[in-house]
Amino acid sequence: MATVDVLFRNGKIVTQGKVIDGFVALDGEKIVAVGQGDTVPQAQKIIDLKGRILMPGVVDPEVHFGSHRWVGDEFDSETKGAAAYGITTWGFMQPSPNMGQPYKAEKSEEEVVPYADVFNLFKELGESRSMVDFFLTPKILKDEHALEIPRLAKDFGITSFKYQLHLMSPERTATFWPNRKSQGYFGYDDGTIYLGLEAVAKLGPPAIVCMHCENWEIARLFEERLIKAGRKEYRVWNERSPHFCEAGHVHTYTYYARVTKCPLYIQHTTTPETIEEITRARADGATVYAQTGPHYLSLTEDAWRINVPLRSAETIEILWQALADGRIDAVGSDHTNANKSRKEMEVPGDIWATKTGFPSRAEAALPVMLNDGVNRGRISLIRLVEVCCENPARIFGLYPKKGAIAPGSDADLVVVDLNRKITVNNDMVHSSAGWTLWEGKEMKGWPIMTMLRGKVIAEWADGGKRPEIISKPFGRYLPRSLG
Repeated sequence: MATVDVLFRNGKIVTQGKVIDGFVALDGEKIVAVGQGDTVPQAQKIIDLKGRILMPGVVDPEVHFGSHRWVGDEFDSETKGAAAYGITTWGFMQPSPNMGQPYKAEKSEEEVVPYADVFNLFKELGESRSMVDFFLTPKILKDEHALEIPRLAKDFGITSFKYQLHLMSPERTATFWPNRKSQGYFGYDDGTIYLGLEAVAKLGPPAIVCMHCENWEIARLFEERLIKAGRKEYRVWNERSPHFCEAGHVHTYTYYARVTKCPLYIQHTTTPETIEEITRARADGATVYAQTGPHYLSLTEDAWRINVPLRSAETIEILWQALADGRIDAVGSDHTNANKSRKEMEVPGDIWATKTGFPSRAEAALPVMLNDGVNRGRISLIRLVEVCCENPARIFGLYPKKGAIAPGSDADLVVVDLNRKITVNNDMVHSSAGWTLWEGKEMKGWPIMTMLRGKVIAEWADGGKRPEIISKPFGRYLPRSLG
């Protein structure tokens, strides 16, 4: 073999269902060889792993930008946090008003425009300011968006589409999300959903519909009752939107997906009842994938409010088991950024006054999977790579370009020190919000180097307080192909 650009050696390589003691050779933006033994290619640069782990870059299929500030600024700050902690591909789930136009606190219905009108602006912003590669999953907000699906696939390489089911029936549920109009949600119905399922089924693989399942038409009743009872401790957010509100939507829409022969991706799998419904739907012939998040695997119901709610410690153990045995397929950070300090967002002891959501979920994703998962024996390193890299890449039509350490794949790589112990603090955060709910938790297992397409973009120096960005942004949009 001719001299290659970069050679990783003396490490444990997580590749295609096994861990090997070996090397990985890179030339340009691609992996050109993966092997074992003493015969290794000559290289212009050698990186000695010193026995550490080398895994593919994380493919995180769920992030949301532009809810509280301009998308260009989000690319600047939030993709740095992703890159610093091992994410190399991000799947943006966007409403059309948040695709890059000047930020407005509240949008009109007329500003919920076709995606074709704003796609190029979003792509240009990302390719000039993102530290990671990215793809797009549009949020279908009205019939016109569903009817636009064939064009989006043909002209822009978009093959995944999302419905947020808790935003239906706006005349009854709008009061339960105060910033609803700021994101351009004005309601849609099952007809809009059917149009999308029908259109995506006609496209064929890897086209897929993603769903946030959570029945707020029922949850509003529980909210009214809990407020009337004077309950405001954090754990009541779980009681407000109980398990069956999530599982019931899964039951209904997996049936419609089976009727239309449309693959379905459940974004927030957080309850045993949801897992049962997904398992039943698969047995009945539906193609259904399940995602959970690092926050649902590590934070309990008394930590904060978020949609879908955090659940109990007992439920966390059930989720880990389902992730290990294959009933849950993937992990997504569901990263958002309110761009506010914790003090600005939280009213301690009052869940109704505390603002929804919390930042820095992407920065916690891989560390949670390493600490709470691998180092606690809940999942293997191989399974971590499957659910965080390989499966998301397969499901969203990016494999083996992304999500694998194999000849021909993009050289997106993460060096992991499984033995590094760090107590999390807010100074480690790159997100503009500047804080994390994992503050004060000691975690073992950290990414210490991230490489995108053959170039190191983040590195954690010995003695440094966090991984630092050492590259200018050069992220690319990832169009996907049908068939």
